[in-house]
Order: sequence, then C-alpha cells, then structure tokens
Amino acid sequence: MKRDGVRTLYELSRPGRCGVELPTCDVPETPLAEELVRADNGLPSVSQLDVVRHYQALSQRNFGVDSGFYPLGSCTMKYNPKVNEVVARLPGFTDVHPLQEPDTVPGCLSLMYRLQNWLSELAGLAATSLQPAAGAQGELTALLMMRAYFDDRGDSGRTQVLIPDSAHGTNPASTSMAGLHVLQLPSDERGNVDLGALRAACDDTVLGLMITNPNTLGLFEEQILEVVQLVHDCGGLVYGDGANMNALAGVVRPGDLGIDVMHYNLHKTFSTPHGGGGPGSGPVSASAELAPYLPGPVVAQADTRTDDGSDNESGGPVASGEDELVLITPARSIGPMCAYHGSFGMLVRAYAYIRAHGAEGLRQNSLHAVLNANTLRVLLDDTFPTAYPRACMHELVVSGHLEGSDVRALDISKRLIDHGFHPPTNYFPLIVAEALMIEPTETESRETLEAFVQAMKDIAREAVAQPELLTAAPHSAPVSRLDEVRAARHPILREPTPPSDDPSDDVQE
Repeated sequence: MKRDGVRTLYELSRPGRCGVELPTCDVPETPLAEELVRADNGLPSVSQLDVVRHYQALSQRNFGVDSGFYPLGSCTMKYNPKVNEVVARLPGFTDVHPLQEPDTVPGCLSLMYRLQNWLSELAGLAATSLQPAAGAQGELTALLMMRAYFDDRGDSGRTQVLIPDSAHGTNPASTSMAGLHVLQLPSDERGNVDLGALRAACDDTVLGLMITNPNTLGLFEEQILEVVQLVHDCGGLVYGDGANMNALAGVVRPGDLGIDVMHYNLHKTFSTPHGGGGPGSGPVSASAELAPYLPGPVVAQADTRTDDGSDNESGGPVASGEDELVLITPARSIGPMCAYHGSFGMLVRAYAYIRAHGAEGLRQNSLHAVLNANTLRVLLDDTFPTAYPRACMHELVVSGHLEGSDVRALDISKRLIDHGFHPPTNYFPLIVAEALMIEPTETESRETLEAFVQAMKDIAREAVAQPELLTAAPHSAPVSRLDEVRAARHPILREPTPPSDDPSDDVQE
C-alpha cells in the first residue's frame, strides 16, 4: 500500500480521528433522501495535519509551466504572468453578480467593451462576442453563424464544410454538431492546402472552409489568398481557426486575408490559464456581414438606441449618455452560447495581458514564439528533422521514428520525463507518422531550449544503444508508465482498499 515510501490516507485512518470540526448548524436539519446516502463510502478518518500533508505532497507531484519546460504542441502552455491573477481577484471583479443591473457594474462593462474592440482590431474584423466559453465552442459558434447567414438568404442547400487534414482536431466534431457535413482536403508536398483538391471541391453545396493558419504542422499557408478566393468565388465563407494566433498577433490580421469569421483561444494567445478542466474562453470575431449573427449579449455604447428612445431591433436596453455602456443582443443573433457573459475571470486576465504588452509587445511576443520554434527546428534537424523541410511558425512537428531503433514517439516522450521535461504532443497531427508536436512559446530562454535539444539527442542515442531505457520509461516519476487506453476506459476514481492488516504498517497510537 505504500507509495514512494509515503502512507496513503487510508493507511493512516484510525476510528475516531477527525480532520475538521464543522460549525453548529444554524438552519433546521433535514435528513438526506435515503437513495442519496451511500453506505460504502469508506472515507478515511484522519487528523487535519495528515490531510494537509497528503494534499501538499500531491501538489508537489504536479508538473506545470511554473515547474519546468512544457512544450505541449498545439496547446500553447506558456507562462501566465502572476499579475493577471492579482487583477482577476480584485473585489470589484469577484464580488459582482452577473444578474446585476448594467449601470451598477460600469467597470466590468468597460473592460469587456475594450477587450471586444481590441480583439476585433487584432483580427481585422468588424465586431466580437466574448460569449463562447472555449475554443471548440467558438468553432461551433462560427459555424452556426455561417449556417444562419445562408438560411436567411434562402440558400439552405449549403451543408458541406471543407476541412484540411492539417486543421485543428476539433473542427470536424464542431461541424457535425452544427448539423453539417465534412469534406477533408489533403495537404500538398509543402504542407499547404492542396489547391487542386480545393478547386475540385468548391461548388454551390459548400457552406465554407475551416482553416487553421498557421496549421497544425506549424506552417503558414503560403497560398492563403488563393485559398480564400476559391471559396469566396463559389459563394462560401471562410472560418479561421484562431487557435494559433499567438504566431500572428500584431503581425497579420486574418480579416485582411479575407477571413470572414474566427475564434480566439484566450489561453493560447493571451495567457489565461489552460488545463485542469477549468473555465476557458473562445471569443468570436466576425466581418460586418456576419456581425449581426454574433451570440449575445455584447457590450455597446448606449447611443445605439433608436431616435424615439425605444429599444433598437437588437433588443438592447434604453439608456442615456453617449459614452454609457449597455448590454445588447445583435440583430440576428444565434442566441447565447453560455450562461451570462462568458467566463468573465478569463476576460479580465486577457485584458490585463493585452494592456500590459500593448500593440508592439504583442507583436514581439509573436515574433519570439516563431524565433524559438525555429531555433528548435534548426538545432534538432540532424536528429529529428521536421516533416516538411521549411521554416515553421510557433511550433514544429517531427517524427519519433529513429533509424536503427524500434522505439516509438510515446517512448521518447516518456523518457523526456526522466530528463525533467514535460512531453510534447504525441501522434498529432495524424498526417505525420509517430508525430511529436513541439511548441516552445515565446516565454522560454535560449538556455532552456538548448537543454531540451540536448535531452532529445541523448534520448535518440539511447534509442539505438539501450532501447529498454525508453520502452520502460519513465523511471524517476512518482507513477510508472500506465496503460493509458485502459485508464481512460476504466478509470478508478477512489482509493481501492482500506488500511493494510500487515502489523509492520501499524503506527503508534
């Protein structure tokens, strides 16, 4: 039962011990319904100190971007400035309620209004909604807007969505959820969308194209203008998956390339927390033609009311004062995508990040992200060449297949743990065999990148000379290699057994 020499809470459990003393109940007690009470809870009885030490030990096992290099490609696990957390916890943001009257929270409305405008400017598009609570929900939002746009024009026969095989992995699922059909497009020999395949697919059934640029190979679409033009020429719209905007922010505006609608992942480009199942945020920006379909509410100036002082057709409240901000629903909105106003705490963090960096700072962040990725590309090239031999953007994709060895990408990743690095993304994108997708972000130093390169080259040598070191890795982690497929399908969500009967495990009472 011991794990790394540490007793579990179940081993420390003794009848009568208590870790917390609840206050006296100040409301009438009501017995729980019998069907809600489990007789087999088996919760341990331990002291408060044991509980504190248990969770402290667990926290020290966690690996995060504050612990070390976290090159998880496509997910952009960059350092989150701690000042963002301080700002998000200010009482004026945390002590308000989403159902308060708008005129009681002018600061919150001002923050949202400015963030909407900044995101619109960075996208080169007309308007933005902060509603979607995740990047994938932003994708779905954009597709629903596109579908509503064509339905309003009586063009409901457009049900086909073109998706390159280098697009973000959630695009096909979002398309299916929107009740549309996926047609996959292949990549050409340079990792771009194959123009011949796109040209053949463009007809009057095409609702639009979902394109990730830079794509999941970490490459900028060299023919993006031709791609957009082909789709527009057949009457379709172009959605830009903005998950990789951390390579473009302040450098290229998708709207200037002809993109009609796009989403942002605030955790990727603007450093809001990522992972752990916590709140996300996937704002959507749209062209003037699609802006009326954005989900609401959005923040607008009060002078959007009609001349007679009544609500305008967007359904916004009546207010006075040109500079006063109000919540409105766009005229032909697809409706809310989540409760209230989106993940407001994430919006505060993104606002703080953009405000701290400014336009030039965001541009420099993008340039440094691209510089760091290309530094890794060049330093790794003699051992792990990229799948497509050209300059990358913010991330690179290499193959974990090594000449003279049968080890796989997963083995390389598990061995990286022994070197103190979080593994990169494995087996994505699917069009590269044994793919390792590496993203250094702009926040890592040259020294960290060189240490990572050295670890990768050491592992490559081990793969040939001592492959068992890789296939049995990790050796230094608190938990050895798991059967990940079985763990996902048959999770164990509670401690499996009570204290051991072994007398040697007894503790002094």
